[in-house]
Amino acid sequence: MEFFSRLFRRVKLYLAMILLQFGSAGMTIIAKFVLNRGMSHYVLVAYRMAVATAVMAPFAVVLERQSRPKMTFSILLKAMLLSLFDPLLDQNLYYIGMTYTGASFASSMNNILPALAFATAWIFGFEKVNIRRFQSQAKILGTIVVVGGVMLMTLIQGRELNLPWTKGRSDHPSQSASATNKQDLMKGSLLIIASCFCWCCFIILQAITLRSYPAQLSLTTLICSSGMVEAVMVSLAFERGNAAVWSVHLEVQLLASLYAGILSGVAYYIMGVVTKEKGPVFLSAFNPLTTIVITILGSFVLAEKIYLGRIIGVVIIFIGLYVLLWGKRRDQLASQSNTGSAARSEQQMSTPTPGECLGTSDHAAITVSSVVRTDETV
Repeated sequence: MEFFSRLFRRVKLYLAMILLQFGSAGMTIIAKFVLNRGMSHYVLVAYRMAVATAVMAPFAVVLERQSRPKMTFSILLKAMLLSLFDPLLDQNLYYIGMTYTGASFASSMNNILPALAFATAWIFGFEKVNIRRFQSQAKILGTIVVVGGVMLMTLIQGRELNLPWTKGRSDHPSQSASATNKQDLMKGSLLIIASCFCWCCFIILQAITLRSYPAQLSLTTLICSSGMVEAVMVSLAFERGNAAVWSVHLEVQLLASLYAGILSGVAYYIMGVVTKEKGPVFLSAFNPLTTIVITILGSFVLAEKIYLGRIIGVVIIFIGLYVLLWGKRRDQLASQSNTGSAARSEQQMSTPTPGECLGTSDHAAITVSSVVRTDETV
């Protein structure tokens, strides 16, 4: 029994991320479905954050009532900035980009996230890069390959793969040829890349905020509630004079709002836990799983067409991701080895001789503990 308990502790973060990717895939398909039927993406984000706030607030109030740190103006400002990056900018840019392209294409473009996360984390000091070390070279090479795959997907479409279940089907029967021609892959790609950059800024700032405000449920509630207020204000500005967009008259629209809201609250909490334990690059490394699920579901449910150029681009992106994550893993192992060696060396140096006082040993133990704790936080 103890063996299974240890095994679960080791794989729980992996399981949480896998389940989260399946949930995100379902949310993307549902969002694309309701957006095709006229629901405003601004209103969808506002409803999504309202549901997320209602779901997460009770857990934050009950479970963190004694451990919640004191709220400061700095923390409140960071929470508002977090909600600006995601949900407001990230989700709206992603939804607009998805209307120009498609669910499977948008999800494939999202695979640039690990490369962007690595570059952003490098800039902010969360990733250490030594160009002379092979694992650092692998991370840089993987990032370049990922970007190349994204450019291939955007610039080269290739021939259409004729799948039997997509012939003669369209997820929007009233869609005309002119509407189809309206799809601008370049514009949609730029919007999706911009949303990915906002998401990277979000996870970096979230990691920084959790250092001074480790109450993850309370921070999640703050992000969702701030995002709700900001999304409502943006919706009122862009949809002014059109009160009909706020009515949820279709069952699927209500389902989309509820599903997206619940998933958002849970996702922000899981992202906080995973970022704190494993770092932002690990968090973004599971996006290819979402791409696979969305490509399959998008083909069956939305009758989205699949092109050879996009498949080749996705394969190149996956290769780049593998190289990037291999370098990241080697870096983690080397860091853990160096930390362990430093801790053992510190303990040996701090071992008191018979003539030394006990206070010296206590001080050395605190020093070693601080080194390990700092490494785990980063």
